[in-house]
Amino acid sequence: MLGLIWILYASFGLISRSLAPLITPIIEDLQMTYSQMGLVLGAWQLTYIFVAILAGTALDKWGARKALFIGAILISFSAMLRYFPTQWTGLLIAVAVFGLGGPLISIGSPKTISLWFDENERGIAVGIYTTASMLGGLVALSLTNSVVMPFVGGSWRFAFVFYGVIVMVAASIWWFLAKDRAEVKSRGDSSYWGQVLLGMIKLREIQLIILMGFLSFLVNHGLNNWLPNILEIKGFSPTLAGYASSLPTASGIISILVMPRFISAAYRVAAVAALALIAGLAILLTVLTEGLLFTVGLIMFGIAGLPLMTFLILILMDNPVVGSKYMGMAGGIFFCFAEVGGFTGPLIIGTLVDLTGTFAAGAYFLTGALFIILLAALRLNKLT
Repeated sequence: MLGLIWILYASFGLISRSLAPLITPIIEDLQMTYSQMGLVLGAWQLTYIFVAILAGTALDKWGARKALFIGAILISFSAMLRYFPTQWTGLLIAVAVFGLGGPLISIGSPKTISLWFDENERGIAVGIYTTASMLGGLVALSLTNSVVMPFVGGSWRFAFVFYGVIVMVAASIWWFLAKDRAEVKSRGDSSYWGQVLLGMIKLREIQLIILMGFLSFLVNHGLNNWLPNILEIKGFSPTLAGYASSLPTASGIISILVMPRFISAAYRVAAVAALALIAGLAILLTVLTEGLLFTVGLIMFGIAGLPLMTFLILILMDNPVVGSKYMGMAGGIFFCFAEVGGFTGPLIIGTLVDLTGTFAAGAYFLTGALFIILLAALRLNKLT
């Protein structure tokens, strides 16, 4: 089951990051502004926001096998629909479809982990499945311009179709091999689930986790979606920009595999505070410097910035009010608010570029968001 979750989450990462390395040809082809592209980059997160809590509740009631299969089919369709647009609004709609299926994958994955692994095993299990999305994104960033685009004749439209077919195969593998556990189906009428939902949202600990999730997604989506373009403005070719922008993902994979395994539950909140501080410095080095410092910034951001979500999910999963029984709903709440940040991050960065002509203002904005994560983590540490 962990292997099957890994395949689906890799597909999630592949499609969610496939747009970033193709920003330049798409902007030229569809004659878009940076603000319009920022809106497109955040379109699926906007859809995700409205679907997340419903998806989490459905997972708790119905089980993961069927729900995750539907999610994978939807993100495959989202990729294939990107072949057709002749205007930026058409691309906006195609990308938004991803937000219908994405919640079922990203919420269903920790839900499945919480059922199939006990508390002592969850750290490494969450670390392993989280690397899937990163590796999928790594493939999209590093191979889209160097391998996939030449393979499909240089057409960004066919590149999306190619990725959509890959995800369709992954969905088929999941459908035929995955299975549910009996515990996955929880009973209760709508009023019962509403009471559980309101009870979770009222908890101060959950509120702080949600706030940090919102800001961590704002930072990660805001920087990662624009990173290839940042590098191209620095003088990198599209192919070299793809390879360089995959450096944070590569370093982040190592970090995610190691840190959750060796940092115990008692120190996870403190780890979030430290990682936020390091990630803020890394963003400034990445955007504002050149040469060695710039490379160090890329690697540091992967080590410190990308594991934030992993630790927040583990902190949420360990909360005694949540547990495996309500992890679907709790994950729905978490990702609902987190993807508000995922939507606004790319949009704000794109708008700041239109207003200022550089990415410097965006770098300061993202660093400020990480400082708020630091303060929230210190507060959560006191409460727990």
